[in-house]
Amino acid sequence: MLLKMYDSNNDPQKIQEVINVLNDGGIIIYPTDTMYAIGCHGLKERAIEKICSIKGIDPRKNNLSLICYDLSTISEYAKMSNVVFKIMKANLPGPFTFILSGTNKLPKIFRNRKEVGVRMPDNNIINDIAKQLDFPIMTTTVPIGEGEDTEYATNPELIYEKFGHLVDIVIDGGVGDYSPSTIVDCTGEYVDIVRQGKGELVI
Repeated sequence: MLLKMYDSNNDPQKIQEVINVLNDGGIIIYPTDTMYAIGCHGLKERAIEKICSIKGIDPRKNNLSLICYDLSTISEYAKMSNVVFKIMKANLPGPFTFILSGTNKLPKIFRNRKEVGVRMPDNNIINDIAKQLDFPIMTTTVPIGEGEDTEYATNPELIYEKFGHLVDIVIDGGVGDYSPSTIVDCTGEYVDIVRQGKGELVI
């Protein structure tokens, strides 16, 4: 299903439709403040495994990320010092992925890595969904093949054409960005930017 949604004033029934799919272990594609992403309910391990299969990644070797609605939700699933909390508060919502040490509330598929990426995109559509779901959303960017037109990662109609048969809902939130998020590793003694993408980190 291709579902049109907007930056504000979305029909609550549309949001509830997405929530029902996530709660049932379904998979959605949605806009963020960077690239379009593919995700599911963060505690539904079979759905996470299916996304890893679609993207061709091994969850034991690749970092996986969660979208959380607010910092208090993040603190349930990841550990952060006071310094890291202040940095995240200053930069979120925004185009950043913070790598944090996980807590025992993470699903086993995450705990095998002992760390987890956390996102709070500056995008009202996915934030409204995350707030209503009241659980983290496992997230990873829509895969694009080598030499493939970038529109297959930014144009929701082309994304639906390519992935519509593999997922339950593709949310059309307009043309997406092609910039990746900036990845910030907070698991060591110092905060380390391991990939500079969209956005400038305020420390």
